[in-house]
Order: sequence, then C-alpha cells, then structure tokens
Amino acid sequence: MPTEALFRPLQLAPNHVRIAFEDRPLTVPAGVSLAAALLANDVGHTRESPVNGRPGAPYCMMGVCFECLVEVDGQANSQACLIQVRDGMVVRRQRGARDLLIGDADDD
Repeated sequence: MPTEALFRPLQLAPNHVRIAFEDRPLTVPAGVSLAAALLANDVGHTRESPVNGRPGAPYCMMGVCFECLVEVDGQANSQACLIQVRDGMVVRRQRGARDLLIGDADDD
C-alpha cells in the first residue's frame, strides 16, 4: 500500500495584497476569500445582527448562512466568503440591517 498522501495542500500565490478592515491595515495572501483573510487575521466578528446586535462571523464559507456579511468599498450586504481579496479593498463590519440598492431610482 503506498504511503504517499493522496491530497496535497493548494499552493497559494506567494504574493500578498493589502486591505483595510475597520481602518486597520492588513496584509493577506492573494487569491484567498475575504472571509478566510479576515479569519486568519483574528478579526473576530464581521457583522452585527439587525435584531439584537449579536456578533456574527464567517461560518459556512460557501454563501449559505450569510453570517459573513460585510461592507466592501461602500457596498453593504457583501458575502465575504464569496469575494476574493484584491489590493486596496476597504472593508467594514456590517452593523444592523442595510438597504440593498439595485440600479437607479430613475430606472422605473
């Protein structure tokens, strides 16, 4: 029976990008999800419940639970687990319910 591992870890790009979370500069590996980058940097919670203010953080890592909602470059309701980090990204915690703006009001 072979003793070699059947699975190998993915080799991430060796370069890094700089992002800001709540005005805190972070250097994170390029090519990872925003949720993974925040978890790796001990960010803690990424959102606060609109019902009772309970903190939430990335949980399922596949876009199902919506616990990783953040504001990215001014756009609220962004799922951090589905967004790849990019250089210069500005991220803030999502606090409470946010309006989802779709198009311009004049588009009716």
